[in-house]
Amino acid sequence: METDSDKIPTFFRFEDLRIYNKALEYIEWVHNIVKAIPEDSMLGLSDKFITSAQNIAMNIAEGSSRNKSQFVYYLKMAKSSVRECVVFTSICKGLGYLSEDSVDNSRNHLMEMTKMLGALIGSLQKSQGGPGDDND
Repeated sequence: METDSDKIPTFFRFEDLRIYNKALEYIEWVHNIVKAIPEDSMLGLSDKFITSAQNIAMNIAEGSSRNKSQFVYYLKMAKSSVRECVVFTSICKGLGYLSEDSVDNSRNHLMEMTKMLGALIGSLQKSQGGPGDDND
């Protein structure tokens, strides 16, 4: 079995970030779970939910190629996308599209990603001498 220390670094640094891989897992989870939403939903919930989930990973990837302060900005944008996913989870629950287990699963993913993003933001801010208090 391959461990983190056995992996060969990838060309794209963001692919080595645990938060990026967690975001990919969540995208896959959302794709599978939105199948319960009727295709003719006037709200376009499926597409919007998927887009918000994808934006978490997209912002991490985009920011990783920037300087530290810009990376922090993009990580904060990723946290905004996490919050959007919280809202979509709540909407889908209210409309009866998600079971209680699915809601809990979504919220657990989102809380974990929020903590990971906050830790990475704090680490980057400390290394550049800025404030390390990114609460949320």
